Amino acid sequence: MVVCFIYLLKPFSPPEFKINLFCDITQKGYEKKRAKVLAPYLTQTQSKNTEISLSASAPEPGPSNSSSSSSRHRRTRRPHRSSGTRDERYRSDIHTEAVQAALAKHKEEKMALPMPTKRRSAYVQSPIDNCTPPDSSSSSDDEAVSSESAGPQQSPDTWINSSLHGSSTSSSASSTLSHGESRPTQPSALAEAFAQTRIECNTYIIRSYICSSHDLRIPRSVESVRECVFVRLSHPTLPDPVPGVGVPVSSRVSTKIQQLLNTLKRPKRPPLSEFFMDDQEEIVEVPQADPNTPKPEGRQIIPVKGEPLGVVSNWPPALQAALARWGATQGKSPALTALDITGKPLYTLTYGKLWSRSVKLAYTLLNKLGTKNEQIIKPGDRVALVYPNSDPGMFWVAFYGCLLAEVIPVPIEVPLSRKDAGSSQVGFLLGSCGVGLALTSEICLKGLPKTPTGEILQFKGWPRLKWVVTDSKYLTKPSKDWQPHIPTANTDTAYIEYKASKEGTVMGVAVSKVAMLTHCQALTQACNYCEGETLVNVLDFKKDMGLWHGSIMNRIHTISVPYAVMKACPQSWVQRVHIHKARVALAKCRDLHWAMMAHREQRDTSLASLRMLIVADGANPWSVSSCDAFLNVFQAHGLKSEVICPCATSPEAMTVAIRRPGVAGAPLPARAVLSMTGLSHGVIRVNTEDKNSALTVQDVGHVMPGALMCIVKPDGPPMLCKTDEIGEIVVNSRAGGTMYYGLSGVTKNTFEVIPVNASGTPIGEIPFVRSGLLGFVGPGSLIFVVGKNEGLLMVSGRRHNADDLVATALAVEPVKTVYRGRIAVFSVTVFYDERIVIVAEQRPDASEEDSFQWMSRVLQAIDSIHQVGLYCLALVPANTLPKTPLGGIHISDTKQLFLEGALHPCNILMCPHTCVTNMPKPRQKQPVGVGPASIMVGNLVAGKRIAQAAGRDLGLIEDQDLVRKHHFLTEALQWRAQTDPDHTLYVLLNAKGVAVCTATCVQLHKRAEKIAAALMERSGINIGENVVLLYPPGKSHILCPVLVVFERLGQLKNYIGVKVKVTYPWFSPDDLPRKRPPTIYKPPNAEMIAYMDFSVSTTGMLTGVKVRDFSHHLNRFFLVILGSFGEPLTPGSLQCVCIWVNSPHNATEYYTIYGEENLQADHFNTKLSFGDPQTLWARTGYLGFVKRTELTDSSGDRHDALFVVGSLDETLELRGLRYHPIDIETSVSRAHRSIGESAVFTWTNLLVVVAELCGSEQDALDLVPLVTNVVLEEHHLIVGVVVIVDPGVIPINSRGEKQRMHLRDSFLADQLDPIYVAYNM
Repeated sequence: MVVCFIYLLKPFSPPEFKINLFCDITQKGYEKKRAKVLAPYLTQTQSKNTEISLSASAPEPGPSNSSSSSSRHRRTRRPHRSSGTRDERYRSDIHTEAVQAALAKHKEEKMALPMPTKRRSAYVQSPIDNCTPPDSSSSSDDEAVSSESAGPQQSPDTWINSSLHGSSTSSSASSTLSHGESRPTQPSALAEAFAQTRIECNTYIIRSYICSSHDLRIPRSVESVRECVFVRLSHPTLPDPVPGVGVPVSSRVSTKIQQLLNTLKRPKRPPLSEFFMDDQEEIVEVPQADPNTPKPEGRQIIPVKGEPLGVVSNWPPALQAALARWGATQGKSPALTALDITGKPLYTLTYGKLWSRSVKLAYTLLNKLGTKNEQIIKPGDRVALVYPNSDPGMFWVAFYGCLLAEVIPVPIEVPLSRKDAGSSQVGFLLGSCGVGLALTSEICLKGLPKTPTGEILQFKGWPRLKWVVTDSKYLTKPSKDWQPHIPTANTDTAYIEYKASKEGTVMGVAVSKVAMLTHCQALTQACNYCEGETLVNVLDFKKDMGLWHGSIMNRIHTISVPYAVMKACPQSWVQRVHIHKARVALAKCRDLHWAMMAHREQRDTSLASLRMLIVADGANPWSVSSCDAFLNVFQAHGLKSEVICPCATSPEAMTVAIRRPGVAGAPLPARAVLSMTGLSHGVIRVNTEDKNSALTVQDVGHVMPGALMCIVKPDGPPMLCKTDEIGEIVVNSRAGGTMYYGLSGVTKNTFEVIPVNASGTPIGEIPFVRSGLLGFVGPGSLIFVVGKNEGLLMVSGRRHNADDLVATALAVEPVKTVYRGRIAVFSVTVFYDERIVIVAEQRPDASEEDSFQWMSRVLQAIDSIHQVGLYCLALVPANTLPKTPLGGIHISDTKQLFLEGALHPCNILMCPHTCVTNMPKPRQKQPVGVGPASIMVGNLVAGKRIAQAAGRDLGLIEDQDLVRKHHFLTEALQWRAQTDPDHTLYVLLNAKGVAVCTATCVQLHKRAEKIAAALMERSGINIGENVVLLYPPGKSHILCPVLVVFERLGQLKNYIGVKVKVTYPWFSPDDLPRKRPPTIYKPPNAEMIAYMDFSVSTTGMLTGVKVRDFSHHLNRFFLVILGSFGEPLTPGSLQCVCIWVNSPHNATEYYTIYGEENLQADHFNTKLSFGDPQTLWARTGYLGFVKRTELTDSSGDRHDALFVVGSLDETLELRGLRYHPIDIETSVSRAHRSIGESAVFTWTNLLVVVAELCGSEQDALDLVPLVTNVVLEEHHLIVGVVVIVDPGVIPINSRGEKQRMHLRDSFLADQLDPIYVAYNM
């Protein structure tokens, strides 16, 4: 057998009833078998107290467990919980011990995570009560409830100050100090795990350890390997250190980067394949299939059929007919009892009152809401039911009144404001159902938000609604001859129940009249309901099981316990069972747990009357512990083990399965201990490979009467699963939903499923309905559910359940960090795969150190238990996540806020290096087997052209004497001033694009002559010396280049690394002599330098370039595109490579006092290694490509277009590829509206992104995941460090170019004063 099933034996089972697993039912045999089953989960160092705790959670404790039971009772006597306690839906002692055992393995080797750097102002959290009251405390509607607050709340200043003084990062934030000054801090426990970089300032010796780019698998101990490197720290233009040398910066930033590299030096993921995909569709790396991956091995499943639905002679033909019968024959019989906030009965609605008020409402809807000739409502129209959870009576009247009027009710939650979570999606539901009228109570109407004029507020996304109050005083009593029309149940829609999809879309599941009646009949048979029974309902009475079981089919007396009562008194429903001798109770595992926690020694409390305790969320695998603990406590009060009946339901399929109440001969409950690794691969396996990675699930009974069920694959065609395979449960039954109302497109894929066998042949013609539940069929046709499609996370081909991840995170000591166990888990699609994101609410008094340590331990636990990496782990202030109407976390809205950058976390940890395993293999430089000349010959033989282009010949001017006469620029300007004096050469525009100044030929010439005269008279310079021009961009800057040789100021001496102390003569050209210079200098030949241009690089290099006089050059311009190894490329390759130019007007050399001939020859006098090796080429420093176009030039030949991509000096080389910073920065600037400017640079093979925050500092941490996402999506790079700074921090020169290397130096020297620095793992 593949699955290990643990059957729970009744205390008084007949001796002849044998089970293979537990044959010996004596006390000694029981203890022996129990110890054997629990052995894999008990650590070697487990104490005796732990064994007692496990024994207390056993479903059928023996006599020896009495002491542990009382011990458990003493521990749980306190009814209240603190704000940091875990969500008890996911409570499992065994799983908690498994998580702690997994974390214990990491104690010797701590995760060395570099803590982020924060500015003090970034610590401020928003008030915890700014969204909703703090009594709503769970991560979903199934949350646990509390009967009092967590005690007096501290003021924000108190816990902010405490977190600052108690955190190592608060004092390590360089932003609060100037020029790298730091306060003495006590190193944290995590920081002690790192090897600290030591810098001896006097000798410039840097001892550090840098991870090599060629091999990241380096020894774990940094202290064991040291390298000494001598570097000159004062040089501002040093290139990035090569792999293996020291970090020439003394700062905490470099230490944290060192820590980050240490965490990345041991890749855990499978190695990449040995090829590189460059196509868009195949760019991701596809990990090779693991041959040890478990695969299903069983036979194909056979559809499971429920018992036949019996036919009872006195069953009504419609549900409305049952109400009419009981209203006429049992008018004084109680139908519904509502409780007040204290848990005491508020009113009781009899069947007679329910019938009469429903008839009055039906009559009013059809006859009194419009004119006599034109009524607003007609049979078949849809109306919204808007009633609070504290008023079940008004809802019942409205619901059955709509059924009697043959109007389709659509129950929804009461809107509180325009900012309600999911409000627009509810509007989508109302719009798709065509709702134009809303029914509500008078009290609820008064509480709705209104405009200043008193009208109901128009909620976001909602259609225009007319509101009708259904209180009795506003209804019209019908005449005696008017009776509602009650037809036999048919396929017409009876009501619509709303359902939220995984993406957050709210859809309406239409339930037909015959489905509603058949479902009531099936529940009556499965639960063995009898007339006049009392039922205590703790669930929402407007939908799902709270609506189905609380029906009037069997004249049941329903006692509704509202959600507000449960918050005030969690044990109120237990007291109602005792007082009313209730036979049936409807609850969730959260209600079981908190009733147990609030239980006191009350001898008069008895649950002996219960014959059925229906656990509505029994399909949740984590409900087992709550059921066992509740039974353990209340067994002494008459609760029987066979009473607990978990079930599985969904809005589409309604009730899928339910465990039948314990009767003679009924099957015993079963449990399965499954491997989480197997579940992630979609198969059922006994947990053998890892004792910590196990999941215990209980059965949810058998299929409903009259239903047919099978298991199909959750994705792709609905193919039948094998017996040991996890799949989606699909059901064929008359008692189920029929469609998504108004959405015919998505209806077909859910409500009209035809399962097929392995060969693709349909198994029949009857349609099945997808339930959205994932599970399998066990022995005896028992149904097991392991999760839901809504919580399914498909990561790298493996399935993970969101509830399982929440349970693991909550098992990591959340009391100090997580606020009331509120954790949301979802996935986002980044770089062709789903990435897991965990968001939790942080306690107000949690310190920075505790929060960061909890996040690091969650990473370890989830990696150990689930073998999956987290993409992002974020902590937000308490009570700030969007909530559902019952106080749970609204998952889809939380995900949307995360993607929009509006989540406002107070702590965040990104781990893209760990979880992104489909990155393409880094490109490696391949050895060249043949030379460039051979490559060129091969291309020519193949018919390919060399990637080169030539400019057109300018031709000859007719008057060659004129050309020879005006040979230089000064002569040309003088000639133009004489022949065409009023011709405008330059126009200066202002910021608005308006011309404010012009310069004609004669104006330019006269101004130039005056400046030449001033230079000759006042400066005392000689011919050939340099003159610096300091002008803002404008007309004045143009007047000088035609004169003597000039250039550069003190910037030149600084950037060439020479300290020169020279006093420069200064004068302003505004005070110029009026006389002309006696002579105009004429160079002896064209080889003389005309002027010096300067080249400013954003990498920090400033160089002077000598330019000769070029006025007479009219020759052609040649260009060639060269590859990285010097070989020529073909025009069709479109590879971005170096551009070389051969032209007479090229610059000749750099201005330098070093005489660096090698640098000069490399840039200005480069020769090809193929073709013509004599021609001299100049490197442009640009990357680009040539592409043949369809355009033709003057000669009729096709035109070669040159495309320039960017500068070579600015490129970043990462993963063997070149990236232009501007491309990455453009993507970053688009990531969030609060990002103004951005800059990127590299450091020790890590990509650092600096983004200026233009909004509030509260938005700072929102930028971290968005920046990481956009760079990964658009450029296939993983960001190593994200730095958030104030506007204006990124240095920009006068030409508007970012000085990235200056920014890098400032960052590494702790001089940026950043708002936040995030180190991505």
